[in-house]
Formats: sequence, structure tokens, C-alpha cells
Amino acid sequence: MLAGVLVTAAIAGLGPVGCGGADAAPPQAVADQLVKTETALRSAIDGWRAAGDPPKTAPPEEVLTEAGDLQSLARYLATHPDFAERVLPLLPSRLGIELSRLSTAQRDLLRLSRGARRRHLKVAAPPPLADLIGFYRKADRRFGIGWHYLAAIHLVETKFSRVKSDSVAGAKGPMQFIPSTWAIYGHGGDVRDPHDAVLAAARLLRANGAPGRYGPALRAYNPSGLYVDAVSRYAKEIARDPYAVYYLYCWRP
Repeated sequence: MLAGVLVTAAIAGLGPVGCGGADAAPPQAVADQLVKTETALRSAIDGWRAAGDPPKTAPPEEVLTEAGDLQSLARYLATHPDFAERVLPLLPSRLGIELSRLSTAQRDLLRLSRGARRRHLKVAAPPPLADLIGFYRKADRRFGIGWHYLAAIHLVETKFSRVKSDSVAGAKGPMQFIPSTWAIYGHGGDVRDPHDAVLAAARLLRANGAPGRYGPALRAYNPSGLYVDAVSRYAKEIARDPYAVYYLYCWRP
């Protein structure tokens, strides 16, 4: 592990290297451990998918552990950009791009929430990933909205329905609609039902320029450039990497 304020065992799994701050962490050792972590994560995801793809079962502990390590690392790199600049170039190209995209998206969301009052969130197990991907693809077929964008919004808004709390602004449900917006796009559905909420999100995006222009459509969802950038980065990662939706589904609030 890395001691003090360094990357913890959950992030890198390395032995103690001293307490001298980020400079005490050997970047090459961290990069090497990241390669091992990613290999283990993909192998665990393959095992999870073996019984059916997309899986209808909850992710096994091995997947949750490895995905949690990756989430912790992305958060660490997001808050330690100088250290990230030393580690990312040492990674294989594909993995470096992945972690750059994930950490930048995380930095966007941290900046977006800066100054917000910390709240106790109500959380519960999400619906099966097989159900959620089915909803995204149904919306994709019906409205032409890329399913990877719907998955990315769901990730950012409620971690795939793990968060059950309303927002401080009164937004509700897995895709976080305020009542006035739900009245336009909900079409009589249940704002707390993932199926209905995903279809409503697709209607909103379609009405505001997607799929031709996702940027303005996402701004209609949340008028923040940081939000647009974070969702776009996650969506691109889901589209680029066939493993991404599986490990992102395991990330915690």
C-alpha cells in the first residue's frame, strides 16, 4: 500500500514506500500495479458474464472489489493531477486513455459539487444490469439516442439507481427529473421506475438536439459545462470499451 496521503491499498495494492507525500510513490510501480488490477478486473467481469450477458445476477465480490479499486484510483488521480501526469504516460496507451478519461470526468463532478452541503444518501441495490441495458437499448431504438449516453447519465445521476434520495433541488427518481420536467417528458409514467425514467430521458435529449448534437441536449438536462463534459467522457468510455459498463455499474456513490 502507499502510506499517509498516498494511494491506499484499495487503489494500488503496493507495499509501504514512506510518508513523504505523492512524490514518495514510485510512478512506475503504481503503473505496473494498475495493469495488474485492470487485468484482474476484466477476468472477473468475464466470469460474471459467463452465466448470461448482460448479467441478470448481482456482481460477484471479486468484480466489486476490483471495480472499487479502479474507482478509488480515478478519484485519487482526479484530486492529484500532478501525480496523474507522472503515472498516466507509463501505462499502455489504451489504459492510459481510459484512466485519463475517468479521472477527468471525476474531477468535473467534484468541481460541480464543490461547496454543496454533504448529505446522507439513501442507497439500495440497483436493478440487474441486464434490465438496465434492455431499457437503454429500447430507448435507443425508439428515439435514436445512443444507449451509452443514457447509461452515462444514469451513472452520474444515481449510480445506476443505487441512490434513492431526491436531489437538493427536488429532482426525483433514477434519472433525477424535477416534477415540471417530468410532466413534459414522463408521458404518464412513474418517475421512480427505471424503465419509465430512461425513456423520459431519451425524449428530453431528443427534443433538445440529440443525437445530432449531444452537447446542447445534455445542457438541457443540466446547464453545466462540467456536467456535459463528465457525461460525455463516461459515454465515450462505455462506447469504446466493452468492459466499461460492467465496472461502472459497480461504482458506489
